[in-house]
Amino acid sequence: MSTAPVIAAADGSDDSLRALDWAVQAARQRGAPLRVVHVRQYAAWGQPDVLVAGEPDAAGDPVLDEVRDRLRTGAPGLAVEYVALEGAPSALLPELGSDAQLLVLGSRGRGGFASLLLGSNGMAAARDAECPVVVVPRPGRDVQEELPVEPGPRVVVGLDVDSPDDATLAFAFAEAAWRGARLQVIAAYPWPLQSWVAAGEIVPPTVDQDEVEQETRTLAEGFLAPHLKDRPGLRADVLALPGAAAGLLVSASKDAALVVVGRHRRRLLAPARMIGSVTQAVLLHAAAPIAVVPPSPPQE
Repeated sequence: MSTAPVIAAADGSDDSLRALDWAVQAARQRGAPLRVVHVRQYAAWGQPDVLVAGEPDAAGDPVLDEVRDRLRTGAPGLAVEYVALEGAPSALLPELGSDAQLLVLGSRGRGGFASLLLGSNGMAAARDAECPVVVVPRPGRDVQEELPVEPGPRVVVGLDVDSPDDATLAFAFAEAAWRGARLQVIAAYPWPLQSWVAAGEIVPPTVDQDEVEQETRTLAEGFLAPHLKDRPGLRADVLALPGAAAGLLVSASKDAALVVVGRHRRRLLAPARMIGSVTQAVLLHAAAPIAVVPPSPPQE
């Protein structure tokens, strides 16, 4: 049985080359082949999607030729396949996740507006791909408020104790193990709690903040326990913190190896795939690469 590849989307931009370097490392960590894909865009009224695949015969594609030259010396011994596609990147890139274990993109591609923090292709892939999607941001993203952390490699994961997702936690644990890193778990809770009894009237909270924080920590540790049992040597630190999850995760992203977030679950009244507000904010502002993990399939 063949190992599913790590896919890197290439378009010749500096952003995609940074994503390529990240994908090479991820493929080596997983013992997986690397598939480099260039989607050559045409106008919406153009011809249907065409596959031009092969090694080395995505020949004549200057983007893939550049990547091939880069990997010839930069990734010796790694099995690499080169694929060229013609079509709309925002439609084709998410489809690549159907037979991949990871899809890696830069935060913006060639031809995107420089003012955008995340290109439409990255957002579409993070929303629609069947596999986890990693978006590698441009260097120099400014994080205004940093969480105090000890030095050393660190993978950050967001955990909603009211709606935990096991697939997100499993991915974060695996990434931390591959990297020899510790896992920093951000479990946010709202504070101050407010109760509304009449228009314009707010009742102060009757619960103590320490109790809310301890309950959040206890719930988080319970969700982590099965994963720690499988990886007894891995260190996982739970930070139960007041405030908005998005802001805390962005703060924690400074100098992190990776930030892991879950994709929005489909709901009865919103069956389409969506990116939740926390995940979208992290994609737009985190200083580290961001992994967006599809939710666990619903249990029958």
